[in-house]
Amino acid sequence: MIPMLRRTLFTLACLVAGLGLVTSSLTAHGQDETSKRGRKYKSPPPTARIEVTILKDVNGKPIENAAVIFHPMEGEKDKGNMELKTNEDGKTVIDVLPLGDTVRLQVIARGFQTFGDDYKVDKAEMGIEIRMKRPGEQYSIYKDHPAKPDDGSSKVTTPSPKPAASAPAEPSTQTGTPPAAAPNPPASQPQSN
Repeated sequence: MIPMLRRTLFTLACLVAGLGLVTSSLTAHGQDETSKRGRKYKSPPPTARIEVTILKDVNGKPIENAAVIFHPMEGEKDKGNMELKTNEDGKTVIDVLPLGDTVRLQVIARGFQTFGDDYKVDKAEMGIEIRMKRPGEQYSIYKDHPAKPDDGSSKVTTPSPKPAASAPAEPSTQTGTPPAAAPNPPASQPQSN
C-alpha cells in the first residue's frame, strides 16, 4: 500500500509540474506578443550592407589590418564611431548603418596617408574601394618649391633669400633711426698674368 501511494503522489506531482510549465509558457507568450505590438514599439530603420575594400595605390594589392572607422553623421554632428579591421583580402563589412544617413569614413593604415571622405548611404548594398597612397614629402618653408600653374584661385610665392651682411653696422647716435648698413665690398676680379 505504501509503494502504491508513493507512485500516485509522484504521478500527481509530475502532472502539477507539467501543468505549471504549460501555464507559464502561455503567459510568457501572451506578454511577448503584447510587448511587440504595444503603443511604444517602433521598428528599427532599414539598414545597408557596406563592403569596404582597402588597396595599395601602386599595385592594387590588399592592405590587411587597416583600421576602417565609420562616423555616422547627423547634419554636421558626429553621432559616435565604429572601428573595424580589414581581413587578408583588404575587406571589411558593416551592416548596421541606416539607409539615408551620411557616414564619414576614415581609414588608417601603417605606412600610408590617412584617408577620409563622406558617403551617402542610399542603397541597401554598397561597395566602396579605397586606394591608399604612400606619404609624400613634407612641406618645408626653407626650401624652394616649384610654382603651380596659376588658375586664379590661389597664389604660390617663394620667399626670396635675404642678403647676408658682410660687416656689422656702426650703431647710430640718433634715436629713432635704424643703423646704416655697411656697403658691400666690391667683388674681386681675377687677375690675368
